[in-house]
Amino acid sequence: MTIKRFVPLALCVTVLVCGCGGGEMTLTEYVDGLNAISEWAIPRGEAVAAEYGQLAEPALDDLKTMLEGSAALFAETNEAAEALRPPEQVADLHRLIFDWQATMIPAAEALANRAASSTDWDQVLQSAEADAYAAALAEGSAVCSEFQAKLDATADRGAFADTPWIPGELKEVVEAFLACGLFPENPEDVFSTPPTTISP
Repeated sequence: MTIKRFVPLALCVTVLVCGCGGGEMTLTEYVDGLNAISEWAIPRGEAVAAEYGQLAEPALDDLKTMLEGSAALFAETNEAAEALRPPEQVADLHRLIFDWQATMIPAAEALANRAASSTDWDQVLQSAEADAYAAALAEGSAVCSEFQAKLDATADRGAFADTPWIPGELKEVVEAFLACGLFPENPEDVFSTPPTTISP
């Protein structure tokens, strides 16, 4: 078995902070900050996924490289996100997104380490690290649903009365870098059977 060519676009996000001063950002500044990163960050994440995905017979070292790249980009994202100053209306949504991304860092790093120390695919994909990685992806799918529910509830409270365009824009950018449309319905679907000629 091997990992399918699934890398959440969330891994590619390095957040550009907008606005000035030490106070919280306005809703428009916050959403603009998230939107600005998509021009270059999403292609960067796609490149990590494509490099692995184009391999007909990926080796364990290829898996290790992809996971290390994913973990590094997640780490950059969360480090940059610490500088964001989300307005009160979306603070819970911000934490929901980046708290999940934080869980992907050790999950990807641990699976990369398992790949580095293994001699065949079964050792990797029957490991606790593979289970944890799949579970983290499953949590990401749940985050997408929870994000929408929280966004709707926030809108229902009138938080966006003065900026009615914000919910749509925020949903679009968040779904893009969380890759909400790409999460497998079942976590185990992340894995598939590799060619028999694959070697570590």
